[in-house]
Amino acid sequence: MDIRRKKIKIRELCEGFRESGAEGVDGVRGYGGKLDIRPPYQREFVYDDKKRDAVIRSVMRGFPLNVMYWVEHEADAYEMLDGQQRTISICRYVDRQFEIKDLDGNSMYFSSLPESEKKKILDYELLIYVCRGEHKEKLEWFEIVNIAGEKLYPQEMRNAIYNGPWVFDAKKRFSRIGCPGQRLGSPYIKGNIKRQELLETAIKWSCGSNGDIGEFMSRHQHQSSAEELWNHFEKVILWVKKIFPEYRKIMKGVEWGRLHDSHKNEELSSGKFGERVATLLKDSDVSNQKGIYEYLLTGDEKHLNIRAFDNNTKLRVYEKQGRKCAACQKPYEFDDMEGDHIIPWSQGGHTTEDNLQMLCRPCHRRMHVRR
Repeated sequence: MDIRRKKIKIRELCEGFRESGAEGVDGVRGYGGKLDIRPPYQREFVYDDKKRDAVIRSVMRGFPLNVMYWVEHEADAYEMLDGQQRTISICRYVDRQFEIKDLDGNSMYFSSLPESEKKKILDYELLIYVCRGEHKEKLEWFEIVNIAGEKLYPQEMRNAIYNGPWVFDAKKRFSRIGCPGQRLGSPYIKGNIKRQELLETAIKWSCGSNGDIGEFMSRHQHQSSAEELWNHFEKVILWVKKIFPEYRKIMKGVEWGRLHDSHKNEELSSGKFGERVATLLKDSDVSNQKGIYEYLLTGDEKHLNIRAFDNNTKLRVYEKQGRKCAACQKPYEFDDMEGDHIIPWSQGGHTTEDNLQMLCRPCHRRMHVRR
């Protein structure tokens, strides 16, 4: 890759600055329209206010900013390789989109600064390394120069590798604040939408539990629409709403895609589990409330993490039993015995001392096989 140095002033960088779509997801231009600030392999704007303000304060004080990298893909036409977060911070401030505070807590919009301060900012020189190279070289260099910066999330890198019309359409559906995917799915899915975690979840659901996201994106890369991805995502969410119509916060982050794939063909009536969810939420023995939904679909108690007997309680019962197994009546060391619910939790028994018996390991295993 060929690299040359270039110095520009902030007034040149901010000339013609524009962002399209909510939060600038689909495109950001600057430098008189000649600079594509967010090409397909770039992440979204992720700086928090503290980092964003630090960039502006550095410029105000004349402190040097780190080198930025552009790619020249044709004469006088560039795309941002590294430096997007700093560039957008600077351009948004000059564009009067946010304020920072002075030492006394007073607001400082760019438009309210004295002319001398505005000139100081606009005349600030940025050091740019302009690169020329093949697409593969750009992506490799992009990954290298970002190592010390804001870490790329896995789906951000996949978007870079498999960029094309399918990714562009998928990002419109799942990567924009207020996008359809967020409106429909955010109550059920954890993750940072701007860091592509909602999109990643949608693709995982379409891949299936054994699918490979990269392979899936490679197959769809040149398709013009992500409609198929959206349809599957919508199908999963609507299935969840049908089976569990009463929404609770603990539903956020459950592996709904996997559960849908496993149980979508079962005859599950709407609201069938409503009372059981409410009962389980009140059960003090249920340690993992989020696991209630998987338990109701599978019947496997392991998803509930039923509260175990503590050692002090087990030791008291062990002594009361004369240090013998309650089943076979043979003596055992405490460490060779296990606590057992006399009345199983599934039959209404609770994790209390009067419902505890100490069993040797062989008897405990036999007891659970019979149950």
